[in-house]
Amino acid sequence: MSEWLVLATAMVLVCALVFAFTALRHRRVSPDEDTSETPNVIEYMTMMVGVVYAIVLGLAIAGVWEARGAAEDSVRREAQALYEVSQRADVYPAAVRNRIRGEVDAYVAHTVAVDWPKLTAGETASAEGGELLAKLRSDVTHQSPTTELQAQAYQPLLDHIAIADDARHSRVQSDESTLPDVVWFGLLTGGVVTIGLIFTLQIRRSSRELLLAGMFTALIVFLLFLVWSFDAPYGREGIDSASPFQELFPRAAAMAAKA
Repeated sequence: MSEWLVLATAMVLVCALVFAFTALRHRRVSPDEDTSETPNVIEYMTMMVGVVYAIVLGLAIAGVWEARGAAEDSVRREAQALYEVSQRADVYPAAVRNRIRGEVDAYVAHTVAVDWPKLTAGETASAEGGELLAKLRSDVTHQSPTTELQAQAYQPLLDHIAIADDARHSRVQSDESTLPDVVWFGLLTGGVVTIGLIFTLQIRRSSRELLLAGMFTALIVFLLFLVWSFDAPYGREGIDSASPFQELFPRAAAMAAKA
């Protein structure tokens, strides 16, 4: 299901629930109820709960945003390091150069075609990616330089492979949800309480009050959706987050698409 469809469905359902509860309350309210004013303590408590929840919600959004930024940075470092390996291999003979670039392409194709669907589905990346990277490291390590130019490129090649390996480990370890379950419980419970406080202010069925209640409810749902969406560092569908690999290795990405 598309994320936008999830958002629209959640907004419609929650707003419909608020409107239905408002209509039900209006029918059951006493005819002599005084709605001219609300006790000051209720207004104060409503304001305080709203402020506290806004702070918690803002911290949650900032946390998942930072986690997604770190995940995207790991992907860029990994793709750029492998691209440097592919380019610096140009100093080796054709047979060695083609073998190194072929191993890089195989790793990229596996990462895009196999690992990324697992990451977006919340599963653990396969071990085969680590094996392909280890094979690349072994081939480069055992390729003794025969010229001064190869000797100058040898250590940087190993350094870039080490950077790619470190970035891969960071990517694999950051594929899980950023927020623990207890935080999600607090966010959802706080959202219900905050929306529920609307009814302590003696909301009526006037078009203005219903419009404001609907907008407020939709805003809370949207912000919770935002946290949920960003809580998946590599997204929840598709492989858009693998764009650095697709941009730097279009041939390997095409191989992955056909696989």
